[in-house]
Amino acid sequence: MSTSRKSILAGLPVVLGLGETEAAAAIGVSATTFRALVQSRVMPQPRRIQSRFVYDIDELRAAFKSLPHKEEVEVDTWADIQ
Repeated sequence: MSTSRKSILAGLPVVLGLGETEAAAAIGVSATTFRALVQSRVMPQPRRIQSRFVYDIDELRAAFKSLPHKEEVEVDTWADIQ
């Protein structure tokens, strides 16, 4: 039986925290962009577990949900002209 980190994670039903790269991927941005979002406090600060920094999945979800939606842009159509 394998006890590698990946094999253990595959068997877990719930993930509570993510590393920086995984957190960035979870919200659909690069690690560099994610770091900038954390620094500007758009995304949450990580939690510290000894020397490792881990992002709480619930805090990530809440921060992501608070991001604005794409603004609706009015389309100028020929239907407006009579």
